This record gives sequence, C-alpha cells and structure tokens, in this order.
Amino acid sequence: MSDGRDVVRAIDALRRGWPVLIDGTAFLAIETADEAGLAAFATGGPADILISGNRAVTLKLANQREAVPTGPVRIERAHWTDLAGATAIADPALDLATPLKGPFRTVPVDPPETALAALRLARLAGLLPAFFIGGDKAQAALSISGDKVRQASLSPSLSIASRAKLPTRHAEGGEIVAFRSHEDGIEHVALLIGQPTGAPPLVRLHSECLTGDVLGSLKCDCGPQLSDALAAITASGWGILLYLRQEGRGIGLVNKLRAYALQDQGFDTVDANLRLGFGDDERSFGVAAGMLKALAQNDVRLLTNNPRKVEALEAAGIRVAERVPLRSGANSFNQAYLDTKRLRSGHQL
Repeated sequence: MSDGRDVVRAIDALRRGWPVLIDGTAFLAIETADEAGLAAFATGGPADILISGNRAVTLKLANQREAVPTGPVRIERAHWTDLAGATAIADPALDLATPLKGPFRTVPVDPPETALAALRLARLAGLLPAFFIGGDKAQAALSISGDKVRQASLSPSLSIASRAKLPTRHAEGGEIVAFRSHEDGIEHVALLIGQPTGAPPLVRLHSECLTGDVLGSLKCDCGPQLSDALAAITASGWGILLYLRQEGRGIGLVNKLRAYALQDQGFDTVDANLRLGFGDDERSFGVAAGMLKALAQNDVRLLTNNPRKVEALEAAGIRVAERVPLRSGANSFNQAYLDTKRLRSGHQL
C-alpha cells in the first residue's frame, strides 16, 4: 500500500544503496551501490546503465539514437563494466583521471517516463542521476509510481507545521513559519516582516546556500543577496522572505560541490551542472507559490533578477505586480558566475 510518504522512503532507500521499483522497473543508484548490492541486483545478468541526456552528451553517447538529445539514455552494460566502470560513467569528476572503456551501445529507453522519474528521484535524493536499471525486482526495498515522483518534484503540496515570533537584526518583530512538503518531507520556511498594509508584500524567493549564506563564500552572491533582501523587505514595511531548501539550484549540496570542482577546471556554472547530468537549473518554484497561498498572499512584488521566478509564480496563480531588481554581492571571485547568470540564464537588472 502506498501513501504520501512513498517518495521520502524511496529517497532514503536510494541513499542507503537499496534498489527501488518505479512503475515495475528496478533501479539501483550507482553512487551508493556496493559490490554485494550490485551482485544481488544483477543476478539475472548484467543490469544496464541509465544516465541523463545531458551526461550522455558529455560522453558522446546521445547521438547514437534518434531521440531528444536531453532525454535519458540507456547503455547496454557489457560484462567488463564493473561498479568502478559504471561510477566513471556517472561521475564527471573522474573524466580526466579515468578514461572510459568502450565501446558502448545505447538501447531504447522504454518507457522514457519511468526513466525520467528515476532521474528526478535521484535529484531529490541529492545523488548523481545515474542508475543500474532492469535488475532483480525481488531485491527492491519498495515500489513507487512515477506519478508520485513527478508530483513531489514539480508541485509538492504543503502545510504549515509551526510558526513563532523571531526577532532578527533586521526586524525585531519578525515571525517565522515552517512548512513541510507532504510528498518529499522537505521543510521550507518563511520569514514575515512587518504587518500587512493591503498592498502586495515585497517577497524574496531565496534558495538555500550553505556556502554563501553561512560560510561567506565569494564564489556566489547568495549571502549578500540574502542580507540585502532582508534589509529591503524591512525598509518596505511589509514583506516575506521564503527560504527554499533547494541547495545548488536544486541539485543538492554534494552535487553543488562537485559542480564547484568542475568550475575549477574551467567550466561555468551552467556547463558544470550539465556535465553532472542535471539541467542548468533544477529548482521548482511551485513550492514557493504554495507557501504564498498558504499565507493568503496571492499578489506580490517580487525581489529578483530572475525572470523564471516571475513566470513560475504567475503560472502557479500568484500575480506578480512588480519585479524589483536586487543588486548586490559582486566581487572579483564571482564575476564570471554573475556574467553566466546574465548571459546564459537570462537574469536581468
């Protein structure tokens, strides 16, 4: 029997190195697999390898099939492709140190919707989007439908879990509200500053950034943006900061650090994410829309340079009365990062 916690359980299983069934197909995450688990999973013969289309493009495998270049790619696993070989296929950090052993043969992905759901589940788990696929179903820790994964990834339902007064250095009369997603269990928070005036509140959607918000990283502008957004909301007299648990543009902390390592090799932020097998931005702002609706705020002034945030909120039924630019955080270490956001991700000032 399934319920709203299926995705949470599936995420936990993948992180522990256990296989899961999605729409009846067995998947084992390459990143967390071990030799014993792989041997049990592949009792009926070598299990194939599933990677995202973006990763396949990097490996020059996507052009072997007439399909959408960014769709998932299934590689027929040869007998010589052991766990170490599969890990080299999955992890771009090993591209320079571990030349790939081939040749590789790609085979049809059927059905592609199930494969896409598996890749989405890996993202939710903070793992590399790469799996052994088609192994022994009896080894699976649990079964889940692809529809549940898609729902959790794109438009999770939320409820208010707790709220309390929170004086801060920006606003002594702040109130913090904690939300919990029913599908994936992730917790997000809103900080309310000031009192409603009847006008749309000034709202900032801020994605979690441990390195920038807490450790003072100069590689991004997240820390200064967070501080300046809180100051701007306070000065406006009424507004809300939504702190979204979507580290690294939605790919998770560990994968963000992998992207940092690729940036050290000369790749920009977009190409680093693509080489990892993700999209350039994996965040979903449906969760932000849900938080605003729960707070009875359907009209907002949005503090952002990112047009995608405006489009996402309006598509989810939140009217953006005004986009307010946020200029802060430029330095010599992050100038290329800021240029990439402007030139390749469409950010505006």
